[in-house]
This record gives sequence, structure tokens and C-alpha cells, in this order.
Amino acid sequence: MSYKFVKRVLDTLFAFSILIVTLPLIVIVTLALAIANRGMPFFVQPRPGKDEVVFRLIKFKTMNDVKDNEGNLLPDDLRITTIGNFVRKYSLDELPQMVNVLFGHMSLIGPRPLLVDYLPLYDKTQKRRHEVRPGITGWAQVNGRNSISWKEKFEYDVWYVDHVSFSVDASIFARTIKKVFKAEGIGASGVKTMPKFNGKN
Repeated sequence: MSYKFVKRVLDTLFAFSILIVTLPLIVIVTLALAIANRGMPFFVQPRPGKDEVVFRLIKFKTMNDVKDNEGNLLPDDLRITTIGNFVRKYSLDELPQMVNVLFGHMSLIGPRPLLVDYLPLYDKTQKRRHEVRPGITGWAQVNGRNSISWKEKFEYDVWYVDHVSFSVDASIFARTIKKVFKAEGIGASGVKTMPKFNGKN
């Protein structure tokens, strides 16, 4: 039996179990974010998945939509709400993605799904990150998350594609749990979100 099949079965079982166990927490966070974000607790956005097939990713919405006098959204670090900061710090914003896992758009473990806008910016090697299902956590996340450069992030992603196995996934899962409790690697150089990828950085 191939690990590809086993991985999908494990993804389904874990995602369903996590949704059931964390349902009370999900309800509380949803209500809190609905209040903080004026009725919009979820963030839904198209992202490229395996083989660059686009799906709609769902997360908890941790930033409001406050704009400047010219109608432009304020910088990310100025739009993160107090509850949103807490939710992001402990990776609770990822919980709704268990639905994406159940539908087969994502895996629990794999390269993080990035913006569709980045697709034409990848070089041949970077594109290989789409040879597997994207994940809620991955090799790049346990090796720095947002505190590492884009170059390092893509190198970790491609390494995972070449070394995916039960033992690697088990190691990533264990290290993810540890990092969540320590809230490590959330921001890059004090910034709460990664700068956008421009094909060079």
C-alpha cells in the first residue's frame, strides 16, 4: 500500500477528529472574530493546490479592512485585531482549513498554499512545490515559518517534495505541536506577516 493512499486516509481521519474535538473552540473564535471584524469571521481566498489547480482556502479572518483616506488598506501589522493576533499566535486561524483537508484540496502536511499571483513568478525548481497537496503545516513552517526568507522557504518546500514519507510527516507534526505551544516563528524580523514574494526575494 503506497504512502500516498495512507496519507490521504490519515488526513481525512485527523481532520474530521480535530474538527469534532475543537468545535466548541471554533464556535467561540468565530463569534469573537465576527464581533471584531463586523460580521466577517472568515477569510476565503483562491490558492493553487496540487498541480496548480486553484481551490478556495478558508481561514479565520485575523485582520480588519480599515483603509486610509485614499481608500487603500492599511499595512497588515496595523489591521491585525487583538483577538486576531491571539488567534494567529497560536495558529488557531488554520482550524477552518480542516474543511479543505476533508475535501481533498489540502493535506495536513505539505508546502503552504500561497497566492495565485505568485504562480508566474516561480522558477522551474520552485514550481515543484505543487507536485504534492499543499499543507496546513510543513517542513518550512517547522524550520522558521515567517522568520525565514522566501528563498529558504522554497528550498524547504522542494526538499519535502523529494523526501515525503510517514517518518518525515510524523516529525513535522510533532515539531508543529511544539512550535504552536511556544508560538515560534510567527513574524519576519518583528513583522507579523511575510512581505510579498516578487520573484527575487
